[in-house]
Amino acid sequence: MKFLLTLMILVLCAKCQAQSPFEIPRSQVIDITDPISGRTYPLYIKLPRSYDPQLSKTYPVIYLTDALYSFQLISGATRFPMNSGTMQEFIIVAISYEKGSKGTQSRVRDYTPRKTQGWKLITGKAVEHATFIRETVFNYVETHYRADSEKRTFVGNSWGGIFGVYILFSQPDMFSSYIIGSPSVWFADKDILSQPVAKSELIKRVYMAVGGQESPDFGQQQDMVTDAKALAKKIEQQQSQSITLKFSVIENATHTTAFPTIAIQGLDWLYQK
Repeated sequence: MKFLLTLMILVLCAKCQAQSPFEIPRSQVIDITDPISGRTYPLYIKLPRSYDPQLSKTYPVIYLTDALYSFQLISGATRFPMNSGTMQEFIIVAISYEKGSKGTQSRVRDYTPRKTQGWKLITGKAVEHATFIRETVFNYVETHYRADSEKRTFVGNSWGGIFGVYILFSQPDMFSSYIIGSPSVWFADKDILSQPVAKSELIKRVYMAVGGQESPDFGQQQDMVTDAKALAKKIEQQQSQSITLKFSVIENATHTTAFPTIAIQGLDWLYQK
């Protein structure tokens, strides 16, 4: 009887452990509504390890697009560098897709700079989404957390990358630094390459990269390597004015595999001690 009782307890404990979800330490998800569009977006927020012990300290904030993908990635990749003291600590805020919509629908609508014909999905709402981030998301984060309003970093990839370029060109002072991965320059007949770059009083640090295999030579539909180099050349023309750029090609990486390397190398370049 004692053996059977012990066995039942072990089985129940194993079952409980199997049902326990994994949680990222010091993280939470809150819903925030855009007062203009009425759309609600989840924010994934993670605080650094020293946040509670050091009550007088303020922190840079890393703002991520595509939260369902990027939040776990950046949280895991930066945990050791920050905890070991080789990287500055920061707050991570990842902005997810509109609640109730499919991810593709939300990101194509919110991340594209202009409306185009021939698309089944809505495009061209980047200005509205940037306004939501600037006026609502920033306000929430900087009201509820010890966030340094002068140290904001944008991180975006693919559609999120072209969204970041749009902000850099049109509203550069929204962020103090940018990490742009494999931007979809091809969108709207590469219209972004003809857009003017707004001047800023402050120097912006920009890390941009693309996978070395993001081209038709490797079965990709778009030549994103050539496009990224053209975009880098355009940005480099601003070097003496307001932008410091570091551009990289991630060898042997495709569009689906380049971003993890781009993100951690960009954050290391910006926040290494």
